[in-house]
Amino acid sequence: MLNTATKSEAPGIEQELTDGFHLVIDALKLNGINTIYGVPGIPITDLGRMMQAEGIRVLSFRHEQNAGYAASIAGFLTKKPGVCLTVSAPGFLNGLTALAHATTNCFPMILISGSSEREIVDLQQGDYEEMDQLAIAKPLCKAAFRVLHAADIGIGLARAIRAAVSGRPGGVYLDLPAKLFGQVMDAAAGAKSLVKVIDAAPAQIPAPSAVKRALDVLKGAKRPLIILGKGAAYAQADDEIRAFVEKTGVPFLQMSMAKGLLPDTHAQSAGAARSTVLKDADVVMLIGARLNWLLSHGKGKTWGDAPKKFIQIDIEPKEMDSNVEIVAPVVGDVGSCVSALLEGMGGSWPAAPADWVNTVNKKRDDNVAKMAPKLMSNASPMDYHGALGALRTIIKERPDAILVNEGANTLDLARGVIDMYKPRKRLDVGTWGVMGIGMGYSIAAAVETGKPVLAIEGDSAFGFSGMEIETICRYQLPVCIVIFNNDGIYRGTDVNSGGSDPATTVFVKGSRYDKMMEAFGGVGINATSPDELKRAVNAAMDSGKPTLINAVIDPAAGSESGRIGNLNPQSVLKKK
Repeated sequence: MLNTATKSEAPGIEQELTDGFHLVIDALKLNGINTIYGVPGIPITDLGRMMQAEGIRVLSFRHEQNAGYAASIAGFLTKKPGVCLTVSAPGFLNGLTALAHATTNCFPMILISGSSEREIVDLQQGDYEEMDQLAIAKPLCKAAFRVLHAADIGIGLARAIRAAVSGRPGGVYLDLPAKLFGQVMDAAAGAKSLVKVIDAAPAQIPAPSAVKRALDVLKGAKRPLIILGKGAAYAQADDEIRAFVEKTGVPFLQMSMAKGLLPDTHAQSAGAARSTVLKDADVVMLIGARLNWLLSHGKGKTWGDAPKKFIQIDIEPKEMDSNVEIVAPVVGDVGSCVSALLEGMGGSWPAAPADWVNTVNKKRDDNVAKMAPKLMSNASPMDYHGALGALRTIIKERPDAILVNEGANTLDLARGVIDMYKPRKRLDVGTWGVMGIGMGYSIAAAVETGKPVLAIEGDSAFGFSGMEIETICRYQLPVCIVIFNNDGIYRGTDVNSGGSDPATTVFVKGSRYDKMMEAFGGVGINATSPDELKRAVNAAMDSGKPTLINAVIDPAAGSESGRIGNLNPQSVLKKK
């Protein structure tokens, strides 16, 4: 219902009025957007207050970047744009990192920022927090819009929503100058100006010829492999994907945020034989996955010398042939494409080649057996495998819990050790491999799903968003944070060979992050062994109370840059 105020225009005549504040709120509500992540301040402080008064949940963060990360993952989880609300200039810039992150990861998100007045900005006359925010945002997001007139608020938000979710999803910027909020107009005209977006992300059906071509290539494979990416998880076509994979009988790999589309313990899962299947496969079908750096661009040592044919399912035609030739491109939304493939397979699809399946299964089982003793360690101080072994059991017993994961070694090893059993339960750093998503993701995951959250954080990664533990405590969210504390970045044993300052990768020895949580009224626990860690996490998950566990890891545990040390340039010169 439109918010209105009454103003007397002339004796005996009253006119119903509305303004920019109310039109923004009404436009959001009309389109089912009922949660906002942001930081209050000029010129959007009153907008946040008024949103709360009108039934929109507004979660106020300590830093805009973390609010933006929350909005981005809300978009991934819900398939509707997560909204981040910021102040102008510096606040806008803080949110922009998360907006670019959303675009890169194909998460639907809208960054709404207040801004300075156009006439002053355009003449560069030095307004409060003066900045041409629209121009700055444009290269970093899918679309950017500015609304100058109250009557255009409805259409502006509609365009932002449609741009965020249609085709390949991404980030959208919506610029709202301060003067817009106070603009007054006739309430009836304002109501008519609002737009309810219909079919914002219409199905995009693949061409029948493309479907047949893909099935022909897959059917002819001697060593086929299916790779599921986070685009497949985003699609929420879980039943269709599982039915397709199982009908093919083909071994599959799940990228980190696709884990759980099928359980990692599924008979066809090749996660523990990743190196073997990438190197030896002759036909690879990509479903919602891109051949970017996370898959070594589809070439090089990782992929071996055996010739490869690639089938790719993606909603974006320009993704095809981005790194290697795609012999069977299938363009459309994942759900429609997989359904068409299932239908095209008919009732008598041939079984996957038995010798290939047996080879993959043996390699997987051997690797799992080799890893098992490491995960049983109860050493103190802990190493990564012992600690993750304890947490692995907890996720197995609580498959509905959301796992948030970031770090270097903490991320790399957790991704391989902790099995997932349901889709969209593992949230991590994504395509950019960024640090700092942890607390924002955790907050949004708890808010959007109502499920308990377990955040497994490297001590370095936690530092990017650690102040948001106050936000977690303020809203009493069921988030348990485990910090793998090995006193530094990668390891806590590095030494400065040229002076008395600590090495650049070393933190304060023996830090007690759990005391930070206690300062805000949450539960803080120090754990020094896997058994202690498991007991503490189980208690936290049972209680639903905000909890932070300082998991003491051997400072020597870990490797430089985790598993991507090859990306870290090394000097070939030696000091004289």
